[in-house]
Amino acid sequence: MFKKILIANRGEIALRVIRTCKEMGIKTVAVYSTADAESLHVRFADEAVCIGPPPSNQSYLDIKKIVSAAEITNADAIHPGYGFLSENAEFSRVCEEYNIKFIGASSEMINRMGDKATAKETMKKAGVPTIPGSEGLLESVAQGKEIAKQIKYPVIIKATAGGGGRGMRIIKDESGFQKAWDDARTESKAAFGNDGMYLEKFVEEPRHVEIQIIGDSNGKACHLSERDCSVQRRHQKLTEETPCPASVMTQELREKMGAAAIAGAEAIKYEGAGTVEFLLDKHGEFFFMEMNTRIQVEHPITEEVTDFDLIKEQIKVAAGIPISGKNYFPQLHAIECRINAEDPTKDFRPSPGKITNLHLPGGHGVRVDSHVYAGYTIPPNYDSMIAKLIISAQSREEALVRMKRALEEFVIEGVKTTIPFHIKLMEDEIFKSGQFTTAFMESFDTSDL
Repeated sequence: MFKKILIANRGEIALRVIRTCKEMGIKTVAVYSTADAESLHVRFADEAVCIGPPPSNQSYLDIKKIVSAAEITNADAIHPGYGFLSENAEFSRVCEEYNIKFIGASSEMINRMGDKATAKETMKKAGVPTIPGSEGLLESVAQGKEIAKQIKYPVIIKATAGGGGRGMRIIKDESGFQKAWDDARTESKAAFGNDGMYLEKFVEEPRHVEIQIIGDSNGKACHLSERDCSVQRRHQKLTEETPCPASVMTQELREKMGAAAIAGAEAIKYEGAGTVEFLLDKHGEFFFMEMNTRIQVEHPITEEVTDFDLIKEQIKVAAGIPISGKNYFPQLHAIECRINAEDPTKDFRPSPGKITNLHLPGGHGVRVDSHVYAGYTIPPNYDSMIAKLIISAQSREEALVRMKRALEEFVIEGVKTTIPFHIKLMEDEIFKSGQFTTAFMESFDTSDL
């Protein structure tokens, strides 16, 4: 087992990793920018190293500084958390080169799964259901139109190096193909330096359902069932839950999706925690979308319904300990609300600043993962998520009631937050019914919060 782990991240995920390390008897090293000098992950780590000024590219994204911090503190492993360098193949490769264990996917695996066209082809060969579309990248508009004619409109073109919804366009008929092609390529080139595009059948009324998997160094994988992440704004998740409340989700379908995720993971000998992302349609058909080669923001809801520490398992797998091979299914219902320092009445505009008063909710089945405290100043340089409120209960109905109660008890003063949005969400009849899609937020009104 590792003696000392450096956490190459900040905020609540850094604190989350530190907590598990302490329980495992592993020393921890925090890295921080000058903007995060007063953050709790710095306070609770055994050691802390300042790695630069607030801009991410001069601190949390600077591979040389992070590896240097690991070397001077004699850390034998690095946990990247999520975001920042967690899916950076070069970072994983450099860690390998310096004999520091990267607690995550190998550089080869990140490259294979990071390119969406390659990932789709890999999963298709493993027998994982994939959306009909182009075989690899499109060579021309004419080729795209021909494929669209075969699989029938609507279709969607996507940037192979895309993410966060950029480089993506839905095309309803042939007349709109050329403009969508030009716009998507221009956007992708500007954002990622790559204008490679591929085409897929557009899945109507889709839900975003992901399967949590863990793979070990022996090529064995298991799953911890699904999470529904369909409530999104601009492809950014707002709330997640498990099990998926869709009427088409049965235990048989759950097992089928889990088996597909394992087949994909084992086909590439995946090591570490990851998620296989699917689109689930209204008929109960599911299609591979992408694979995330890291721990997810929403991992706590899986932990709550399976009584399983995913961070601990990540560390154990990285240390060469094999997994049990057992698959886990939800025993409870859990919902997570991401509490962001944003003003939902003004198009979710970021609201950095000083928290003047803070009261965290409590009670049975209530968990709060956060790094903030009264007097803490939220810097404007990073993601605006400041807390995750996780609720577990015997049923979805009980979880919704408990979540609303906990949200009303959650007090954050000094900055605007998304708490009022989440309270309204818990009262929304469509959301309460569980029969929503990824288009849910397009018609959700936040002007009256």
